Amino acid sequence: MPSSQSSLALVTGTSSGIGEALARELLRRGWNVVGIARRTAAIVDPAYTHLQLDVGDLTTLASSLDTKLAPRVADPAITRLGLVNNAAMEALLGPISQLDAAAMLEVYAVNTGAPVLLMGWFQRHARHDQPLRIVNVSTGAAVAPFPGLGAYGNTKAALRMAGMIMAAELDAASSTSPTQPDTTLLSFEPGVVDTPMQTNVRASSVETLPIVQIFKDFATNGALVHPALPARAIADYLDTDGHRRWEERRFDPSTADA
Repeated sequence: MPSSQSSLALVTGTSSGIGEALARELLRRGWNVVGIARRTAAIVDPAYTHLQLDVGDLTTLASSLDTKLAPRVADPAITRLGLVNNAAMEALLGPISQLDAAAMLEVYAVNTGAPVLLMGWFQRHARHDQPLRIVNVSTGAAVAPFPGLGAYGNTKAALRMAGMIMAAELDAASSTSPTQPDTTLLSFEPGVVDTPMQTNVRASSVETLPIVQIFKDFATNGALVHPALPARAIADYLDTDGHRRWEERRFDPSTADA
């Protein structure tokens, strides 16, 4: 496990839910954390820096990385890097036949474009002696078809594939460039978590989301887990070595400490 202030993580979506819980968990473990969210974050800690911006604005995101994050990543005192692509939009719920194709561009920008931009940026800027751990927060809708989740599942499936492709590219590059950073990627399904996204989805009509009752039952039956539980699992991954280049995991609450 890395020591005190030698580690730096960028976490998107830190104003609530898993992103906020993860930022707090990493700070507790001694990491420096840079959080990105459209809203302010309720995190007050000298090791936490908040960037209030919309990750879907890719031009502003890229500029902010170059001006505000690059000097910190280049700091010789930082010996470990983490990137957690957590922010996501569940907007445009509804059947494929009714989706506004133009409006999908915003969902793609947040759920796919920004994470791909961030993965590439970190890989380019990480030193060869800085282990880089990348976690893409995924969903069951990225691997199975759910009626009404076309836009969300589509964009998350694209991110899942992007992670696999990046891992394959890193494997190919490592055979010719021994100074590549130690980079590994995890596609992580947190399961059903008590977040604002779940609340928003439960407010959908059956016409918009035919499976909405499933989400209502999660809440009624107490199946939703606290965001701190999957956040700990993500932090454990960032903290450790010996991972395969690309892995896929689904959080199992039965194995987590309360």
